[in-house]
Amino acid sequence: MNDKPGPEAPNFHLPDPALVTRTMAEVAERGQRIVGDFLKRQSEESSSLDPLNLGQAFMEMTAKLMTNPAQLMQAQLGFWQDYLTLWSNTARRMLGGEAEPVIAEPKGDRRFKDDAWRENEVFDFIRQSYLLTSKYFTNVVHSADGLDPKTAQKVDFYTRQFVDAMSPSNFVMTNPEVLRRTAETGGANLLKGLTNLLADMERGKGKLRIRMTDDSKFRVGENIAVTPGKVVFQNDLIQLIQYTPTTEKVFKRPLVIFPPWINKFYILDLRPKNSFIRWAIEQGHTVFCVSWVNPGEDCADKGFDDYMKEGVLAALDAIEAATGERQVNAIGYCLGGTLLATTLAYMAARKDNRIKTATYFVTLTDFEQPGELGVFIDEEQLQGLEEKMNRRGYLEGTEMATTFNMLRANDLIWSFVVNNYLLGQDPFPFDLLYWNDDSTRMPAKMHSFYLRRMYQANDLVKPGEIELMGTKIDLRKIKVPSYLISTREDHIAPWKSTYRATQIYGGPVRFVLAASGHIAGVVNPPDSGKYSHWINEELPESPDDWFAGATELAGSWWPDWHRWVSGQDRTQVPARTPGTGQLPALEEAPGSYVKVTATD
Repeated sequence: MNDKPGPEAPNFHLPDPALVTRTMAEVAERGQRIVGDFLKRQSEESSSLDPLNLGQAFMEMTAKLMTNPAQLMQAQLGFWQDYLTLWSNTARRMLGGEAEPVIAEPKGDRRFKDDAWRENEVFDFIRQSYLLTSKYFTNVVHSADGLDPKTAQKVDFYTRQFVDAMSPSNFVMTNPEVLRRTAETGGANLLKGLTNLLADMERGKGKLRIRMTDDSKFRVGENIAVTPGKVVFQNDLIQLIQYTPTTEKVFKRPLVIFPPWINKFYILDLRPKNSFIRWAIEQGHTVFCVSWVNPGEDCADKGFDDYMKEGVLAALDAIEAATGERQVNAIGYCLGGTLLATTLAYMAARKDNRIKTATYFVTLTDFEQPGELGVFIDEEQLQGLEEKMNRRGYLEGTEMATTFNMLRANDLIWSFVVNNYLLGQDPFPFDLLYWNDDSTRMPAKMHSFYLRRMYQANDLVKPGEIELMGTKIDLRKIKVPSYLISTREDHIAPWKSTYRATQIYGGPVRFVLAASGHIAGVVNPPDSGKYSHWINEELPESPDDWFAGATELAGSWWPDWHRWVSGQDRTQVPARTPGTGQLPALEEAPGSYVKVTATD
């Protein structure tokens, strides 16, 4: 008999009848509006019953599995053997004995952080049963030999989406923390969670748009994106910000940053303590940053060449007018880096040498292996996406955000489902998640070109295959010194794919690999003491060989980059004040373009 004391039972409080009545009345009223919004949106969307083209992929997997029934039977036998061991171990624990777990969750999995998942025999059984079932599904998918790589990747990705969704942590009756909170509050947490759910459905106009942070605590230009400066130029696509210097002398070459227009530029200027822009100013750079417009239907016909002409090339003209300096150092982040490389190839063909050094933050130029984003790129999905974009003139920002969130579903979807809807808690104010939720739209013409010509056809890496503004693009003609920073856990631009650019560019290249992911590995100030980075002066063809010969260094890569870029030209001049050159100040940084939201 088990003599161990069980966990203390929580006090159960009956819910407030008035609260229940008010909540149910609110559900009825708001629910009617939400259903109306949902039906209206459905009538405007594609009629495809399988917009992700999953049916064909899973049919192909099933057919492959049926050709090898012995392998499938082996997987099933292994699953049941593990399950019998789990039953035996659970029975032993219920009788007061000890038993080693049959399976453990991966390191860093925060779904099962509550102690009851291990200390309580029932919840320990539920946890391990789920993990064993997940392992079985994954093994079965991986055992389907003969699938083409694209289909295999899609099946694997959506199997994991299903497995993550079915986690016992996502349901009231199988989550010990939620059960404990429900008992303590008499179910008030679930009523509050229902209210939160309705609010998120309203935000999405009938579609679920999960609130990740308390956005009422942030104001762009007030407590984030607060580095002082002026907007000195604007056109249909950009505002160009020149920042106020903090040193008496600055490097002669200005520094211009081209962020991605998939997101907003202030990821590089969230708060003073982690702002790359502010830090670069403190190192003596005259910093300019492009703030892209959040496009509407009026930008439907803006193409990739427009982003080059009205973005990069227009910014270079404006910087020369503002400072009198023709030559610059340039940084491109993610898609902004892809645009920078494309423009440099264009400029090389036109004998334009205004950009003297190029720095690429987590940038893909060879899209042969683009990581899990490739799951969303096939002909059927692209046709459905183009159908939507052509009706509206742009891709909705929330659709892009959902795609990125699915790449880290447990952290960016299901953790908030548990916190907001099951525990009934308001999300914590977090600047990075505010930025993540501040989504941007994408012009139809540009985005279709980007997905088809780069992600689907991988034409950018093929010399002369892409022509922009009458010029054939060849990345091998880029001769300027290049600094490539990639991140080891990047799920958007996998580092081994970004490394391929080291074998493409024609000039001297320095490749540095940072720890962490697409955002945290880049936005990593020296004072934080977080995340290491790897360096290797050699550039072998294989990224694995590069890493094998690399040296790991503690802390941020920012100082390494500054030593590199300042070493290209150390000439200094008196600091430049925004608005004192040929371009007058138009408005205070961060400008007005960045404040336009995807719902405006």
